[in-house]
Formats: sequence, structure tokens, C-alpha cells
Amino acid sequence: MQAEQDDHKPDLEHSNGGIHPLFSSEDGDVVLGSKDRVLFRVHSYTLKTTSGWFRAMYSLPQRSATAVDLPTETIFVDEDSATLEGLLRMVCGLPIPSLDSYDIIEPILHAAEKYDMPGPMSIVRALVMTPPLLSEPLRLYAIACRYGWHDEAMMASRYTLTLNLHAPEHRNALQKLSTDALLNLFQLHHIRRETLRKRLNDPPFVNDNGDTSCSNCGSLVDYHTWRELKYVIIMEMDCRPLGDTVCNPGLLEWPAARACWNAKCVNCDRVLYDKTLTMRVIRECIEQLPTTIESLATSVPSSHPPAQCVHIGRVPCSCHLLLLPLSIPR
Repeated sequence: MQAEQDDHKPDLEHSNGGIHPLFSSEDGDVVLGSKDRVLFRVHSYTLKTTSGWFRAMYSLPQRSATAVDLPTETIFVDEDSATLEGLLRMVCGLPIPSLDSYDIIEPILHAAEKYDMPGPMSIVRALVMTPPLLSEPLRLYAIACRYGWHDEAMMASRYTLTLNLHAPEHRNALQKLSTDALLNLFQLHHIRRETLRKRLNDPPFVNDNGDTSCSNCGSLVDYHTWRELKYVIIMEMDCRPLGDTVCNPGLLEWPAARACWNAKCVNCDRVLYDKTLTMRVIRECIEQLPTTIESLATSVPSSHPPAQCVHIGRVPCSCHLLLLPLSIPR
């Protein structure tokens, strides 16, 4: 940034970019020039009352106020005309521009931070929680973490659960995060997947690691279809940690799911798994997972003990008769 003062009043109308029509009042005693040479005539009082930076600047000794026909002060800044227009519209009480893109609001936020303008920052903070800005949760999360917007960061972390953070298209957005913000986000996604993985191995789900017998005829049963379905579920959680696609369409349409629901005892031809109850308890397990970075510390103990038996029909699962598979361990 630099200030230019001449012995004569600047010829504003013949500057490269001209005067912005919304900021051309002759009453303005300060002219701000954007880096693309568009000029904005404003009142110094407005700048002093809305900007800590300008307030500090004007607290320094100024030239004598007794001179006649003082030239208008021109201050050239680093921002382009679009950013400067948006910023000045907010502090001058003019209708604000359409702030529907992070490419628009990020430069305004940076300028508001630099010039210590809390007003524009509060306006942008209110707008980031509205569509279409919510459609880019990683950029919202980055902004919220940068400026210490706690509630917005929590909400943004929830919205990122629809994304695969390992996908290459998210690399640039992730690189803008601080180390702590990045690690917290990856931890949320990781814990949701790993917690569900552990719960699928605990009661009331069948243990597929040991020998089991059919509850009807007593013959040996191999739970390989359930084991394969669990693998597909975890892979889906890795790609989309929200888990909404696991139950529908996943458990209804996946080949591994159909194979599991159709699995029968080779001896008595009895169906091995209760499809309805299994889908219900899997859905309940997913709903109990942490949903924001704030909930990590309280929702998942650091030691990760085995998950408790899920209640079915509000009755505790106290025996193997309520196991979701229709077979019992040998």
C-alpha cells in the first residue's frame, strides 16, 4: 500500500480505471485506489470509524488543517477493484454485492482482516452458512478455522463427511488448512470408519472368526458372506464417511449384501441372517458415530473398548437368541 499526495488536486477522471460511480461524491476527502487503478472517493470519518487500521493511521500527526484548498489524499492499496468495492459497500451502508462464491468472499475477508474491519467480517460470517456456500464444505472449514469461527467449523466438519478426503480434487483445499485443522478433520473421518468396524464385530453381530453351527440343524456354518459384506461397508465408509449410502442403497443393492441375505445353511436350507434387524442395527450404529470434530473427545474413548451390545426392540441382548444371524456359535 502507498499514499500519494501532490501539490495539486489529482485529476481523478483521467486515471487509468476512472472513478467508481458509487464512490464519486465530491464530499469525500480520501481517495482509495485499487491495484487495477479504479478510484473510490470516501469520507475519512467512515474509514476511521469502521477500520482499526485507518483509525490508527489517522491518529498519527497529520498535515496542517489551516491550508486552503488542500489536495484530496489518494491511497493506493493492494486489493483489486471488485474486492475494494465489496468492502466499501459494506462499511458505507450500500447494498452489498452478491456473495455467492468463495472466490469473491475470500479476498474480502483477507482485506477486512488486514484493515481490521469487523463489520464486513461479521456480514460474510453470516452468509457462509447459506447456500450455495455450504456446497463447498472444505473451503468453509478452512475459512472458519482461519478466523476462529467455532460454530461454523463444527458445521463444516459435518458437511465434509460426504467427501473422500483422499480424492485428488480436494488436495488444494486441504493444503490451505493449518496442521491442527487438517489432523482434526482426518481424525473425524478415520474414527467414524474404525468405530463402525469394531462395532460390526461385537454383539449382537455374529463373530465370523470362529467355528459356528446352524441353530436349526447343528451343522457347521461358514459366515464368509457376512465377512465380505462388512468389508464392503467399511470401504464405503472410507469413501463417504457420512454412511448414508451404506443402508440405502448399499445394503439393499450391493452384490455382497444380496449374497449375505440369501445365504442359507447347506444342510437344512435355513436363512442364516435376519436382514431387517441387521439393517436396523447397522443404521443405529452409524447414527451413534461422532459427527463433528468437537465431538471426538467425548464420543470415542481413546482406548477404544469393545462396543456394547446394541438393544433390539428396546430389550438388552442378553443371550445369543437375539443375535442377528440365525445361527449360534458351536
